[in-house]
Amino acid sequence: MYSYEDRLRAVKLYQKLGRRMAATQRQLGYPTKNSLKAWCAEFEQNQDFQRGYQRAKRQYTDEQKRRAVAHYVEQGHCLMHTIRCLGYPSRQALRLWIRELRPEFARTIAGNSSANAHNRIEKQEAVIALNTREGSAKDLAVTVGVSRPTLYNWRNQLLRDALSLFAPRFVS
Repeated sequence: MYSYEDRLRAVKLYQKLGRRMAATQRQLGYPTKNSLKAWCAEFEQNQDFQRGYQRAKRQYTDEQKRRAVAHYVEQGHCLMHTIRCLGYPSRQALRLWIRELRPEFARTIAGNSSANAHNRIEKQEAVIALNTREGSAKDLAVTVGVSRPTLYNWRNQLLRDALSLFAPRFVS
């Protein structure tokens, strides 16, 4: 994001250098070709820039929202897969739509629970249960109330913490 002064400096230099894109970019170190084109077009049209820059928010129809949430539910509960297949929306927007339209699936989104929801002892007990389980990790995760990847993250974190206690002895 460039300030008003940065954009104005780039356009003025571009015009001064005979509208040579590469020379302008070389001298300033910014902007990209497409940004400079857009700035020049805006400056030529309005003889000035907008003072405040704000990216326009995309508006999605209710049908697009429903289609995205349905795809998420039908295709394995993967945010990125849905976004890649449909070409929209952002992760944040999709999470909000899932919470709004299908709240029963909202808790399966990784990173959805608060950081302090489980204390260290509960995490240790869950990791012990994970390592000594007879059933699937997914079933255990449902029992604990977290996602499967969260269980493995807890395990890795506890292992890292345990190894850091012994690391000074092994480092010479």
